[in-house]
Amino acid sequence: MARISAAAASSSRTVAVLGPTNTGKTHLAMERMLGHASGMIGFPLRLLARENYDRAVKIKGERRVALITGEEKIVPPDASWFLCTVEAMPVDRRVAFLGIDEIQMCADPDRGHLFTDRLLHARGEVETMLMGAETIRPLLRRLVPGVEFIVRPRFSALTHAGPCKLTRLPRRTAVVAFSAADVYGIAELIRRQRGGAAIVLGALSPRTRNAQVAMYQAGEVDYLVATDAIGMGLNMHVDHVAFAATRKFDGRGPRRLIAAEMAQIAGRAGRHTRDGSFGTTAEIGPLDAELAQRIESHVFEPLTALKWRNSDLRFASVEALRTSLARLPDRIGLIRAREADDELALTYLSADAEIADLARGPAAVALLWDVCRIPDFGKIAGEGHARLLGQMFRFLIGAAGGPAGLLPSDWVARQVDRLNRSDGDIEALMQRIAGIRTWTYVAHQSSWLADAEGWQQRTRAIEDKLSDALHQRLIQRFVDRRTASLVGHMRSRGDLTASVGAGGDVRVEGHFVGTLEGFRFAPDPSVSGSAGDAGRSVTAAAVRALAAPIRQRVSQLEADDDNAFALAADGMIAWRKEAVGQLHRGSDVLSPRVEPLASDLLGGETRERLRRRLALFVTARLRARLAPLYRAREATVAGAAARGLLWQLAESLGMLPRRSARSQIAALSRSDRQALAAAGVRLGHEAVWIPRLLKPEAMALRGLLYWLQAGGGGAPPRLPLGRPSLDLPSLVPPAFLAASGYRLVGSTAVRIDVVERVHGLVRQALRVAATTPLPEVEMARLLGCPAARLPPMLECLGYRTAQIEGGLVVASGKSRPPRQGADGIGRRAGRSSSTKDAPSEVHSPFAALRALQAGR
Repeated sequence: MARISAAAASSSRTVAVLGPTNTGKTHLAMERMLGHASGMIGFPLRLLARENYDRAVKIKGERRVALITGEEKIVPPDASWFLCTVEAMPVDRRVAFLGIDEIQMCADPDRGHLFTDRLLHARGEVETMLMGAETIRPLLRRLVPGVEFIVRPRFSALTHAGPCKLTRLPRRTAVVAFSAADVYGIAELIRRQRGGAAIVLGALSPRTRNAQVAMYQAGEVDYLVATDAIGMGLNMHVDHVAFAATRKFDGRGPRRLIAAEMAQIAGRAGRHTRDGSFGTTAEIGPLDAELAQRIESHVFEPLTALKWRNSDLRFASVEALRTSLARLPDRIGLIRAREADDELALTYLSADAEIADLARGPAAVALLWDVCRIPDFGKIAGEGHARLLGQMFRFLIGAAGGPAGLLPSDWVARQVDRLNRSDGDIEALMQRIAGIRTWTYVAHQSSWLADAEGWQQRTRAIEDKLSDALHQRLIQRFVDRRTASLVGHMRSRGDLTASVGAGGDVRVEGHFVGTLEGFRFAPDPSVSGSAGDAGRSVTAAAVRALAAPIRQRVSQLEADDDNAFALAADGMIAWRKEAVGQLHRGSDVLSPRVEPLASDLLGGETRERLRRRLALFVTARLRARLAPLYRAREATVAGAAARGLLWQLAESLGMLPRRSARSQIAALSRSDRQALAAAGVRLGHEAVWIPRLLKPEAMALRGLLYWLQAGGGGAPPRLPLGRPSLDLPSLVPPAFLAASGYRLVGSTAVRIDVVERVHGLVRQALRVAATTPLPEVEMARLLGCPAARLPPMLECLGYRTAQIEGGLVVASGKSRPPRQGADGIGRRAGRSSSTKDAPSEVHSPFAALRALQAGR
């Protein structure tokens, strides 16, 4: 292609193929170019040039296709077809076909003058094709004589869907924002809610951008968050585009997007014949109805002017160069472009007296201009980039030592090596990538380096390494690979592969998702801490995948003997040391109800199998540890009084106050008493009780059964049951103590057999003489109290005491059983009549238990 004369231009057919996105314009241009003997297409983006280069290579082969961008040049000797960025199109090559993609970019504030230059001066010898939006049509008609127009309709419909909350956006949505901070914030939210998102920013290298898009295309994530960098050059499966903002900073200041710009972005939704939709996020509210309608119908105000900059430059001096750059256009429809980065760099460097002195003569000025055109890909370095350009110019002009015309290899190596680090966060990596891309551009200025090809390979390798590291950082921050993978598997096929490790670790499709605790799934904390669909999706995947392992576990539980089970003091049932069930109130005190712990993993059939096996274990355990109670309830002794006494004893969990059983005891025959003794029942001074049930495990079970039947809620009081006496904390129900086998003596709970021994010691002393001192030390030890507390405790047991010279004695030989208050603490009776003592039983812990049983 060369700058051609008007005569030559008139002999070349020029066609403008116009229309909205998704009309196949680029595909048509590629077909036309490859149908000619030679051709060239200029694209707005390096990644677009690379993508179409790869397509052409598949058709024509590597030897016949070239790629030319500012940072990459692959030019085989026999190349006939060239895929380029617009800036890098070789102006001295003649080709039969020439195309310029996204020709409406002629109006772009920053790069428009480059597109306009190609529009005005670049032609194919046989055919020239201009592809873009219809907004440029009036200006093409004015500026390109004889241009033919082909209007292509969109392959699919694009409809306005209105606003939608970020957390409710449909799958395959691209969310568009206009700052890196907004992109990151939205992506973080989507990660928490939906498992993750791909990121597309203009600052990403093509390799990173392609990797992110590939991740989205492969379905590893369902959302993409991007700036307007997706507006061109990315063909993806996007069903919906949601604008999270409608204002952008354009390099000079914030401004509102025009309708055509929004349409270019919205047009990413729906590819080929698949319809798409667009809208906004609820956070910014709905689009204006007229604006939405214009985007739907692709009707926009035409462009009124294209950006232009003089390309016929004068290099006699720096001032001559600046004057030629400042020249105004002389054609209607063109306006002078604002100062581009290269002009700003020229202004900065020419203000340096040393550089101004060195830039004398056409060759030096041309070299200075070439240096000024080195791009600052990061757009954030400011004067730092200009200072780097100044140093390069000094080296190339020969003013900084070394041979003129070359950059010193050791200096270049230092600049490049400081960028060859893949540590740091996303921003640090993007800055390094921007820096290395600058050096890749420099490496392609072959005359500036002694080993240009070697530097090209080196800088490209560093860029690739940094790009891969950046891709991984983006994944780490914005993608929950586990959630995304599992959700993808759930959509693509019904079955999921799960495994349960020896420690209960659950892996689904190879991803750790939590632990199996008995028959309940405990999600990994990073899952349970996730909001919205992310945590629910992982849990749902685990529940589905664990169906088969759970059935296998239930079968193992059914096959295990009772040694694999345990019953805790709080009624929790464990299997292989993992909680699987819980006791609840049953039909009677000795028949608690067994229920498996709630679990989404258990279906109706497996839950019932589990319940039956746990019930068998509980029944066997209770009958083994509390055998005397079950024998008492099922006894078939002949005497009715004995049978009644045994039944009451079983219902009271092994201990009855003697007063409440006085009538049955009085009616017992000799054989009845022998039968009770054979059953292990002791008729004591104060209570009827079964000594075998005063072992710690039995006492704990008795307390648990009472607590369940009383509906105490939660776990029963944690006491060291089995000890002879207990100093009680507050709020321990007296009825719980009685059911466990204890008698309240003051503020101390004393085991009933110890209470009976104390009564026996009192009676023994009284049999000797009324003034026989009591064995205070032994009695205090039994009651678990200091000797000084013995008198009030004996009073709680119904004895009046007195201190005489020989020691403590019972003041009256007659025992006075204490009344039991509502708190179960014995109080000395005001009178001893048995008939008048009887009402005090209403307040006893035994009476409370009987009332509970009667109320079932």
